[in-house]
Amino acid sequence: MDKRAAQQIWNSLSGAIDEIHNKNASALSFEELYRNAYNLVLHKHGELLYNGVKSSVETHLIETAEAIARTSDEQLLSQLALRWCDHQVIMVMVRDILMYMDRTYVSQSKKTPVYELGLQIFRDMVVRHEQVRDRLRKLLLAAVANERNGQLIDRSLMKSTLNMLVELGIDGPLVYEEDFEACFLEETRQFYMVESHEVLASNPCPDYLRKAEQRLLEESARASHYLSSTTEPKLRHIAEIELIDKHAKTLVEMEGSGCVPMLKDEKIEDLSRMYNLFSRRPNTLTDLRSAMCEYVKKQGMDLISDQESEPQPVKFVESLLQLRDKYDRIVKEAFKDEKQAQKKLKEAFESFMNQDARCANYLAQYIDDQLKSGLRGVSETDIEVQQDKVIAIFRYLQDKDVFESFYKQHLARRLLSNRSVSDEAERNMIAKLKTECGYQFTSKLEGMFTDMKISKDTMDKYREEGYNVGGPELDVKVLTSGYWPTQSAMQCRQPNELVLGCEAFEAFYLSKHSGRKIAWQMHLGTADLKGTFGSNRYELNVQTYQMVILIQFNKMATISLEQIREEVKIPENELRRHLISLCTPKFKILKKSSKGKGIGEGELFTFNSEYTSKLRRVRIPLVSMKEAGGGEDAEASADYLPGPIEETRRHLIEAAIVRIMKARKTLHHNDLISEVTRQLSTRFNPQPQNIKKRIESLIEREYLERATGDRRIYNYLA
Repeated sequence: MDKRAAQQIWNSLSGAIDEIHNKNASALSFEELYRNAYNLVLHKHGELLYNGVKSSVETHLIETAEAIARTSDEQLLSQLALRWCDHQVIMVMVRDILMYMDRTYVSQSKKTPVYELGLQIFRDMVVRHEQVRDRLRKLLLAAVANERNGQLIDRSLMKSTLNMLVELGIDGPLVYEEDFEACFLEETRQFYMVESHEVLASNPCPDYLRKAEQRLLEESARASHYLSSTTEPKLRHIAEIELIDKHAKTLVEMEGSGCVPMLKDEKIEDLSRMYNLFSRRPNTLTDLRSAMCEYVKKQGMDLISDQESEPQPVKFVESLLQLRDKYDRIVKEAFKDEKQAQKKLKEAFESFMNQDARCANYLAQYIDDQLKSGLRGVSETDIEVQQDKVIAIFRYLQDKDVFESFYKQHLARRLLSNRSVSDEAERNMIAKLKTECGYQFTSKLEGMFTDMKISKDTMDKYREEGYNVGGPELDVKVLTSGYWPTQSAMQCRQPNELVLGCEAFEAFYLSKHSGRKIAWQMHLGTADLKGTFGSNRYELNVQTYQMVILIQFNKMATISLEQIREEVKIPENELRRHLISLCTPKFKILKKSSKGKGIGEGELFTFNSEYTSKLRRVRIPLVSMKEAGGGEDAEASADYLPGPIEETRRHLIEAAIVRIMKARKTLHHNDLISEVTRQLSTRFNPQPQNIKKRIESLIEREYLERATGDRRIYNYLA
């Protein structure tokens, strides 16, 4: 085919393309047009065909561009969308005719396929026309601004226009990003920068949060309705930075409506909204968690301060449980039970609960109150729930061995006076402590229960074998010294009425258990006495020391302090304490010669024959050491560590060191410190300096030695 024939065929094709542009395609034979284009390419006239098509499309789009350029702003978007749809249809038809050229000539010559060529021409000549490009961007941004201000806009027109820009970025330059997105994102930043400051300045925190939440939802909807999918994360990022990130600290600390007032008033919905918004910018959650932690610490310290003037252990722990319930609910409901929030709550409670021994002491006293009377009449399910709450508080204590010592003292009193609500509740509590801290923690507590059972069996055998020698009936509890919180035996002179009975029991017990020793703990016992006060007779339930004192008044009605001291041989502080408890206004079994609470030398005590009571059986309570003028009760002291805690800790640290070194043979100092701390953390939190002292002690006693080349490495000596 020569050039002349080729030109004629092209002229025919050109006319057909003009008809397609003029929307007269129905009159054309597409099969014939395809064959003509095929022949041109087949006979090496592809360049003529390609350039001709390009020129024809450009000619028609010049007219389109001029027409759109003359369109008013009100009609620009709709006209552009209409012309764009027409152009797409035209280019699909032209592409179909020239399909063979696309497959061969275009591919071999590395030229742009016909359809994409048409898009490029439309982009350069129409969309980026000097009288269209800036107007188009301005109109699109104005539509978004109007929508943000509450006006309705044609979202379908926005979507089609922006989709056009996306499709026109077919050959590299991203038309959508360059001609719209960059300016849109910057205007978004400016809009929310201004609005966030204005809303924050004139609204409380909850209102700002609601506004921010609404705006973020609006932007998400906007992105899904007509923006490109690539814009959504960029838009969200900008909105979140301007609405949340830049104001997070201010919102949390806002006076009167920020995080602290929300926590105080349990505004779960507002806190949840704040958490959800801040979760979009995870770094801001640190401020929220820290605010909660500091506020809980403050409330905890306030609770502790309230106890300094008037200690009320039960009320304190009840307040502590309420505080924990409140913030546990807030963490679960508002903070979605987030691990970091749980950790911060734990940190807050640990901070104030481990200031001194007070919390361990009060928690043990609270459990004592519950197991003596507080849980009476409560269902097993409710007892379980209540004990679980107590265990949740117990977990915050770091020095659990201190709690154990206090708990042991109260448990001993409950068991010895038979004042527990139920053995089941007692054992359930110990089982929970065992689960938390292991067998070692509760072995002595369980041993106390074992002693009580064995004691009951022993007394049954004692009575069966006829050892009873008359006089007062004894009910002896034989306690294993290693289990019970017994002090060195504070002996007193046993009344003659008790001597025979005590000697008889000793003879019986030692006949059954050779090699054992019995030390009577008179201060731990109780006694029931029958007293005659004028014409009234009462049964008095008293401490053993009180009994020993009262028996002296069988001999004479008035006795001096010095005489009582000489007769009973009770330690001085305990003597004064028990005498005061017998002289209180409510239980005035004895009258003392002086006024006031104290007891002076030469004090005279007289049996009060005029004592009366509405009850036939009266329990005489024991006053505290502080009330008796003997100083503050050890148990009431915040800094008091009951029992030989420090000595026990030294042994535990040394045992852990030897156990670890025996297994590892050689270990670096830091690794040994870390492992000892880990192993002992269930009982107490050992200080590194204390561990170091114990290491030095073990080196001196040749359990360990330092490595020759490095003094910070230890070797185990078998």
